[in-house]
Amino acid sequence: MTFNQTCLFGQIDDLQDLALIERPIRRSLTTAEEIEKLTVDEGLNDIERAVYLLSSGQDVQRASVVVNLPNLVRQNPAETFRRVVPKVREVLHVAGVEMQLAAAASFLTILQDELILIQTHTHSILQIILLNLYHRDAVVSTAWLETLLSAIDVLPKETIRQEILNPLVPKAQLSQSLQSRLASCRVLGKVAGKFESHIVKKDVLPLVRSLCQDVEYEVRSCMCRQLECIAKGIGAEHTKAVILPELVELARDEGSSVRLAAFDTIVNLLEMFDNDDRTCIVFPLVKTFCEKCFKADEAVLASLTFQYGKVCHGLSGSFTEDQHVWFLEFYKKLCVLGLQHENGHSETYSLELEKKYESVRKNCAYNFPAMVLFAEPKNFLSELYPTFSSLCHDPEIAVRRTTANGFHEVIKLLGSSVHLIQKELIALLQDDSLEVLDALMDNLPEILELVTSKGEGAGSESKQVNVPDLIPALNAAEQKAATSLKWRIHEKLLQKYSCLPRVISSDQIYFRFLQRMFTIITTNNVLPVQRQSARTLCVFLRYNRKQEQRQEVINKLVDQLGQGRSYWNRLRFLDICEIVIELFSKSYFCKYFLVPALELVNDPVANVRFKLCNMLPKLKSVIKLPTDKHLLQQLEFCVRKLLCREKDKDVMAIVRKTVLELDKMDITEPYQKRHEKDQLDQKKEKEENLLVEMEQLEKQQTEGKSSSEKLGERKRKEVKKSKLSRSRSLSCNPSPPKLSAAEKSLKSTSSTSPVTSKSSLQHISDDLLRSHHFSVASTSTAPSASVPVLIRSNTVGNGNKDTRKINIRSKRTNP
Repeated sequence: MTFNQTCLFGQIDDLQDLALIERPIRRSLTTAEEIEKLTVDEGLNDIERAVYLLSSGQDVQRASVVVNLPNLVRQNPAETFRRVVPKVREVLHVAGVEMQLAAAASFLTILQDELILIQTHTHSILQIILLNLYHRDAVVSTAWLETLLSAIDVLPKETIRQEILNPLVPKAQLSQSLQSRLASCRVLGKVAGKFESHIVKKDVLPLVRSLCQDVEYEVRSCMCRQLECIAKGIGAEHTKAVILPELVELARDEGSSVRLAAFDTIVNLLEMFDNDDRTCIVFPLVKTFCEKCFKADEAVLASLTFQYGKVCHGLSGSFTEDQHVWFLEFYKKLCVLGLQHENGHSETYSLELEKKYESVRKNCAYNFPAMVLFAEPKNFLSELYPTFSSLCHDPEIAVRRTTANGFHEVIKLLGSSVHLIQKELIALLQDDSLEVLDALMDNLPEILELVTSKGEGAGSESKQVNVPDLIPALNAAEQKAATSLKWRIHEKLLQKYSCLPRVISSDQIYFRFLQRMFTIITTNNVLPVQRQSARTLCVFLRYNRKQEQRQEVINKLVDQLGQGRSYWNRLRFLDICEIVIELFSKSYFCKYFLVPALELVNDPVANVRFKLCNMLPKLKSVIKLPTDKHLLQQLEFCVRKLLCREKDKDVMAIVRKTVLELDKMDITEPYQKRHEKDQLDQKKEKEENLLVEMEQLEKQQTEGKSSSEKLGERKRKEVKKSKLSRSRSLSCNPSPPKLSAAEKSLKSTSSTSPVTSKSSLQHISDDLLRSHHFSVASTSTAPSASVPVLIRSNTVGNGNKDTRKINIRSKRTNP
């Protein structure tokens, strides 16, 4: 027998052994005895049933009573506290973790209910909480502590003082357990905000000082975290006299967690210290703390960097120039910590140390906008640009993601200098990690608008961001999201791209993005992505400024989707119809989309007809009578056809339901709502008409420009011809005649370079177009005061955003 055969037979023997020890499976989960134990007399009321179950019921029944305790209190508080709550107190002595946690939650609910906050009842509840506060299980003890802390918010002062603060004094002594002293620290911090300052100084501060000097570093750290609440309870004067000395001592503690707690508390209390305290005490303390952490305490350094921006701003008013420079240079070191050694060579670190350094740089990225303010935006290029570039290209994804999250804040601060970080924006858009791209997408519309408008408050001298360089990066970002399995990021990105009409021209959208949206609709397999792409495409169509391009897109939608071979594409066409109804005017939809949509009544696939039947009320709502009476007749004909010929039972059911809705449409909708819809539709229609007028004006400007160029060329030829004839006729005379003023002007015009002439004409064309935006406002008909045109001018050569509000008044024609 070979080795393989031996292994095989060995496995078979093992299976046979398992078969011998197999036990029959119980067909019933509960036996008759168990059912009898769980059965309760139906004649008992709620209170009696609760008492019975707590006394002799199963654990699951007792737990149900504890969970239902707030409802019993609301129904009958007197009997519940007299009979049920004492039983709960007895059960909790031997209860497990789950019941303890349920009891903590139930008693918190009861305490927060103002209807039952009677002194006797509160006393009994607090006795149960304090009795279980020091439970041997840490999870249970923490749950009861959180219940007590939350209860302090709703309890009266006198109750807190008698029931909580007075019993707390012995529990905070050094002879008590560590758990007891830690709980005392939390409670002291909570009650400090409930009393006047003189009570806090008398009853709380002695215990606070004692716990700050505790032998266990956990207690010192916990008490240090509560000093902020206590300082706010006693005021700035006593904070300087009592709390600040304790913080200085704790900041030099041997325990790193204690020093970090002291540092965080100092930062949070900076506003309570005066200028002298900040300069003489706080600044040297913080500087020493930073230097010590940088050299020997990487664990604390990560927490330090999270508060660094707050530290710099809190102390900036007290800094000298040298101190300001020191904090800025220290921040720069933190931003590259772990990337390279001081001598410039790469350094190998342990995995744990690399994680700590990553946290440090991540927190630096989080604080970068604050540091831009600290260094002042005007000094960004010289002081912080290399650091920002390093954070954008950091090898760790978490650092780059955090930088991307705050990118829009940096752009706001830079204002007219946004061109300085264009390369970093493109790098983040093309990042290998989708997490970074996802973080950037959250504020992408705001980022692109600030970038293409040269920032907030930009002047004419501002340098322009090169928009054509951004477009390939945006395309690459979409392609990366499309090829990944994270379709939600892709959907989110497509939704954010609907802002593009506000930041780039419609020609750029048409040639670089619009076809891609159509491809996603027809080829992507994820329905939410398809629908979002359809919505974004409709937004692009809505603000496209060329009738030829708009018509081409509409024809493509009707031919390849509405009349496509795949029923999936025809369903997407109906989705697009719903979006068009939302974005466009009623007349626009009726003109281009209504008839192709109604033609789907003959679709061979029942799902398409079913979706069309659901949409019939929306389709009827866009028909305006009496203008579109023929369209209403077509819709009614479609309904009759469905009623007569439909064979699918689901479609037939939805048809009958839709017919009833169609009959009620004009009756059920209130007049005010219908009037608001009509006003909104008129606004949309006027915007669409304005697009046509602006396109016609641009054509006129282009034709005028070409005719002026032809006229200039003809004049130059005539001048050249006259000069030639003059030179021939006067070849014997060496002194030419003097030119007239008009001829001098014409000669100077013809001698200018063609580049200069072209640019000046372009400038004139742009100015005329801009002035037309406002001249149209005085000649158009519109009842509304202003209509926002959220589109970008095609004639703006430098890529500036041309978003304006056009005031439209009634046209006046000359007789």
